[in-house]
Amino acid sequence: MERFVLTDAQWAMMEPHCLGKPRDPGRSAKDNRLFVEAVLWIARTGSPWRDLPPFFGKWNTVFTRYRNWVKADVFVRLFEACSEEPDMEYAMVDATIVKVHRHGQGAKGGPQSQAIGRSKGGMTTKIRALTDALGNLVRFVLLPGQRFDTVGVEPLINDLSFDALIADKAFDSNSIIADLNQRGAKIVISQHPRRAKPLPFDIEMYKWRHLIENFFCKLKEFKRIAMRADKTDQSFSAFVHLAAAIISSR
Repeated sequence: MERFVLTDAQWAMMEPHCLGKPRDPGRSAKDNRLFVEAVLWIARTGSPWRDLPPFFGKWNTVFTRYRNWVKADVFVRLFEACSEEPDMEYAMVDATIVKVHRHGQGAKGGPQSQAIGRSKGGMTTKIRALTDALGNLVRFVLLPGQRFDTVGVEPLINDLSFDALIADKAFDSNSIIADLNQRGAKIVISQHPRRAKPLPFDIEMYKWRHLIENFFCKLKEFKRIAMRADKTDQSFSAFVHLAAAIISSR
């Protein structure tokens, strides 16, 4: 018997956003729930698609279906369906490094055409995420592993309203602080030692930053995310969205 991940409540939220209709002939919504479980099996085990248990169907058929859903942004919609209205009393931003397996480095145009770069840990990808006050994912971007933490913050906070932003000293940037001042948002960012005139910040509120660290810990329980084996950012992002959907709806 296979070990499943989806609960009935989670599937009820996802089902309306899947491709096809149950009564359609050919490539349809037949066994959509089993298909999503197959993708989750790959996500949590980190196994190659060829190792997918026959219980889920032919691996190449499942993989082709996965790519079709990726191109149609279905996994983005599944994440949105399972995510509640974010609590933007305050937001948190942080980043985590993911090693890239050699099988994930063969995309057309080379690693430089994807969010893959060489850092101290070798070939890596950086997941920069913004969570709400409860530690639930709101947005994320992928960047090459060697990029500075301050890069990529703008698209995360653009068009969002929040009362405060919590981040560690890697995000102590004059440009970010100027943006927050313009917004009228409270700055809860640990100060870098080289800052000539340290800015005051709420130390007790800063402790809440553990919530975004907890999110990354849960995200990396999915081995396909803990070590990237996907050649394209699009495919890797789909796994992140699906895993985040499960985490948000637990």
